Amino acid sequence: MTFAAVYDANVLYGNEVRDLLIRIARSGTVRAHWTNEILDEMVRNLAGNRPDISPDKLVTLRERMNAALPGALVADYEALIESLKLPDADDRHVLAAAIKCGAEVIVTSNLKDFPVGMVETYGIVAKTPDDFVLDQLDLDEGTVRTCVQEIANGRTRPPKTFAAILDALERAGLVESAAALRD
Repeated sequence: MTFAAVYDANVLYGNEVRDLLIRIARSGTVRAHWTNEILDEMVRNLAGNRPDISPDKLVTLRERMNAALPGALVADYEALIESLKLPDADDRHVLAAAIKCGAEVIVTSNLKDFPVGMVETYGIVAKTPDDFVLDQLDLDEGTVRTCVQEIANGRTRPPKTFAAILDALERAGLVESAAALRD
């Protein structure tokens, strides 16, 4: 039985990490979720930091993400936001979405924003993308390897190898996962 996870905007920002997390979800080992608010934040940050990406491409990215994982979009979570307490009030929407969709995990690069005592009350744990992918490797290493190979196969301009994708994942913070996949 698959479990549900909410992907925070910061783990959807980088191309290789986003691609890997979506491919893992497409494999059926996890039901990934996000909200329009999470996607808005991702797009806003990409637009601000990557002016080379056109607004049309950002719209297309968002559409492709939603098409890749039908059912990923969480709605009607807003009523929960006000009652939630987190160090950064701007992150309450992520926890609210996780509660709404019955997620067991929030995948985020900002663990400090989701303290254990505040999220475990709802049966949720926050994990870094590296820890999340390590868990996926423990569950089904072959599937994760296949996902990385699919990313490499899809990179044609310029072409990238499996090892190059691992290097990119490592630079993006998936240090232990990349190391495990090199073994």
